[in-house]
Amino acid sequence: MPDDAKVMEKVKPGAGAVRARSNKVRFVTATSLFDGHDAAINIMRRILQSSGAEVIHLGHNRSVDEIINAAVQEDVQGAAVSSYQGGHIEYFKYMVDLLKERGAGHIKVFGGGGGVISREEIRELHAYGVERIYSPEDGQKMGLQGMIDDMIARADFDPVAIGKAGVDALGRAGWGALARFLTMLEEGKADADALAALKKASGAKKAPVLGVTGTGGSGKSSLSDEIITRFKMDAPDFKIAVLAIDPSRRKSGGALLGDRIRMNSINAPQIYFRSIATRDSDKEIPAFAHQAVDACRAAGFNLIIVETPGIGQGNAAIAEIADVSLYVMTPEFGAASQLEKIDMLDFADVVAINKFDRKGAEDALRDVRKQVQRNRQEFAKPPEEMPVYGAIAARYQDDGVTGLYIGLCEAIAKKGFALPKTQFKANPKRMPSPREAIVPPSRQR
Repeated sequence: MPDDAKVMEKVKPGAGAVRARSNKVRFVTATSLFDGHDAAINIMRRILQSSGAEVIHLGHNRSVDEIINAAVQEDVQGAAVSSYQGGHIEYFKYMVDLLKERGAGHIKVFGGGGGVISREEIRELHAYGVERIYSPEDGQKMGLQGMIDDMIARADFDPVAIGKAGVDALGRAGWGALARFLTMLEEGKADADALAALKKASGAKKAPVLGVTGTGGSGKSSLSDEIITRFKMDAPDFKIAVLAIDPSRRKSGGALLGDRIRMNSINAPQIYFRSIATRDSDKEIPAFAHQAVDACRAAGFNLIIVETPGIGQGNAAIAEIADVSLYVMTPEFGAASQLEKIDMLDFADVVAINKFDRKGAEDALRDVRKQVQRNRQEFAKPPEEMPVYGAIAARYQDDGVTGLYIGLCEAIAKKGFALPKTQFKANPKRMPSPREAIVPPSRQR
């Protein structure tokens, strides 16, 4: 644990008044296993964001394995956990042990638990290697912003300076080398030799890129998770990399990278997930995204999913990077004439209308199919044959999502990529089968 006085020299008093940093600081935040008290961690991660940090938030009731997997794959500088469930000694010590075991002992562990964690236990955890446990007394002396400033100051270091990763190590188990190489690309710290080796290695391997884009709140992450689940069922050894892009806040530079919280199927050895902030990019795809895709190819993945932030009507940047593009929307797009303004309906290989249990979903499906038919000038085919699918990602084993999955596999196969044979049967209607809903669409306001 570093000298507190030296760390506090980097902190200026005042709300959010943190001294200029040379490093972009990233944190994983969560509450501990068997702990549903997420109010505290939500407050802290919001202040982290407004103070300029990039936060990968996992939500509540998270195991040590989940948190450490995320911390390693995201190549963060810090992991912050709130724990009110009484097992904090074992929990935080296991975090320290697992980080060291996975070659990530440089990641700093922060925590808090109000009065649940005693002063003696705080001293014990500090001695074991936990960077800082904040007590109620710390809150009284430092304030919430002061504690956040202290966390950021302690985590203000360059991961690349600890060690670089070579292209030959990208496929190693645990994905730590891949995570570090992506950080090098993101920070512009990969030298010419590394970039040349990357180009050569990625060119020798063939893996399709599925681009997932759509309006904000349309359920892109939930739908991606369901697609990954079906790939895992079809081929348990199928390696998938997910690059999930979220917007940075222009005022503070911070970002909420919250796609992991919607992903239930990614905590598996064959899945790699990296959250990416747009930072200074004025597009929904940062400049290094093409290189990030190449790195995932070089690592030996069978499929690479790139998910963009929520986009507007005139955005279609995902088409530049993806072999197959999926546009996700909801039934609430307004009048049918609004569809003529959506650029992605020209470029998308497949369109999904998620949240199909909402009122007016079947009318929306009809209108979108007709618009896609007009855009493609395919008037010889009926609208029902257009690659537009209704889906309910929130529904367990939704056959609409299964139909979408099969449609995506067919679109990828048409581009010349090999995929595992599917066990799922096609849904000829390309929309979810009717089920009794808790609140039927006809009774929704």
